[in-house]
Amino acid sequence: EWRENKSNEQDNGKTSLLEVAFDLAEKSVHLDVLLLVKLLPDPGQTGQHHVYKPSFAIFVASKRDGSLQGGNTFWRCCGQTFKEHSAVHKHVSRTHDTEIQQLTQATYERLLSQLEEEPETRRPSEREAEPVDISEWIPETGYISDEQLQKGPGKVLLYYHYCQVEDPHVICAWQRALCEKLHLTGKVRVATEGINGTVGGTNMATDLYVDAMCSHPLFKMDKEDFKTSDGGAECFTELKVGVYKEIVPMGVDPDVISYRLAGVHLEPEEFHKEVEALVAQGDSCSDTILLDCRNFYESKIGQFSRCLAPDIRKFSYFPDYVDQNLGLFRDKKVLMYCTGGIRCERGSAYLRSKDVCKEVYQLKGGIHKYLERFPEGFYRGKLFVFDERYAISSNDDVISGCSYCHRPWDQYELCSTQFCSQLVLSCPGCRQAGRTACCPTCQTKRRAESEPDLHHKEECECTGGRPRIPQDV
Repeated sequence: EWRENKSNEQDNGKTSLLEVAFDLAEKSVHLDVLLLVKLLPDPGQTGQHHVYKPSFAIFVASKRDGSLQGGNTFWRCCGQTFKEHSAVHKHVSRTHDTEIQQLTQATYERLLSQLEEEPETRRPSEREAEPVDISEWIPETGYISDEQLQKGPGKVLLYYHYCQVEDPHVICAWQRALCEKLHLTGKVRVATEGINGTVGGTNMATDLYVDAMCSHPLFKMDKEDFKTSDGGAECFTELKVGVYKEIVPMGVDPDVISYRLAGVHLEPEEFHKEVEALVAQGDSCSDTILLDCRNFYESKIGQFSRCLAPDIRKFSYFPDYVDQNLGLFRDKKVLMYCTGGIRCERGSAYLRSKDVCKEVYQLKGGIHKYLERFPEGFYRGKLFVFDERYAISSNDDVISGCSYCHRPWDQYELCSTQFCSQLVLSCPGCRQAGRTACCPTCQTKRRAESEPDLHHKEECECTGGRPRIPQDV
């Protein structure tokens, strides 16, 4: 089927295995991975095992000669011709295991990423709940003009709240109606374990949103639970509200590792004193670890002094990082931090479940709240945010450099290659010289502008050459 679709393309017989995988593997393994993610606490290697066989079959199929001779099928690989299925299977298993492993991992990670962002739907067996009137949770705005809600100074809100949500689909409908009425953009994740959101709009609109959240009988939040920064609706391209398995995608069933197992929360003032003591002791301090729970591209442009910042690409890799580096945390006091606190809730719970740490603490309110109290404290550089701003700052330090000339630079932009979604640090001088891609592979690509979107993030040196789980122990 894939070859038929590609029959009009001039590829000189060269087949992109990754393209084959994206076109075919999704059909054959998506259900397996979906079931594993939903039913197993940690699909891990089991999920990859289920993807390996279809990936192997895809590799073999890509070597099939399109021409039939006497009704027989031939396979061509490494300059050899194979007339029997078993013969090409033996050749592939002996010679191309590395490529198949890479294909398996790329396919598996793509499916997991897709599932992390795939909203939950009601199961057919679930009985529909009684209709709920959500209008009573929508603030009255008749006395406010649309112009007041859409124009003027604005801000971005960041918040989360863990609680038992009996019917997340009702909360989802309310959130969508509320945000649309207030002309807010952003993203809100709802699950049975709570709610997590970041939205932008005018000051008046965001204030009304905060009031609605604080007055809702289920959440009963305080205004202090919201982190704010300058911005507005323009900081997001759209509004996305959905029901998910987790309100922060760690990839571990929240019924197995619950937020209730989280570490001890430290106020910014308490956390500051702990970091101050750690910095004062210098290299002589061996019993405390200051752990950054964020992704590598976040900690690259801003972090706490003397922290351990794992070189991981997404938070769903964090459990594997802990498992493969347990020796780092054995008998240690661990101080954890993240952007707003939510990743520490689940991350500290997972770390505590391993029963190796002496103590586990986390920064309440995350870096956001710390910078409100200590803008010139021990956090240096920018704070990465997941919207069109990419970063916000409270001090003038630049701790990262241009990927090309290595001069101080910390302003991210997307890779200029059409299908790549990697972030790039390229200073104005290098950008003017045309160095706007994330790596040499992307820099040399010349995609036709008319080529249709494949709806996936392109794998390149930035992802393919990076170890999924770094060994820091």
